[in-house]
Amino acid sequence: MPAQSKAQQKAAGAALAAKRGDAKVGDLKGASQQMYQSMTEKQLDDLASTKRKALPDKKD
Repeated sequence: MPAQSKAQQKAAGAALAAKRGDAKVGDLKGASQQMYQSMTEKQLDDLASTKRKALPDKKD
């Protein structure tokens, strides 16, 4: 499942870093915290690995 916006891709990257232990879970806020709690590492990796070039800044 590819990310639908740059903001979603960035939030997934932050949640993925926390899942892997590279970032603190306590530093997560908003969407990234929800993603951390509800998604698997594989799902987060799929979202975070989406190429950003063609994505809008935010989803309408």
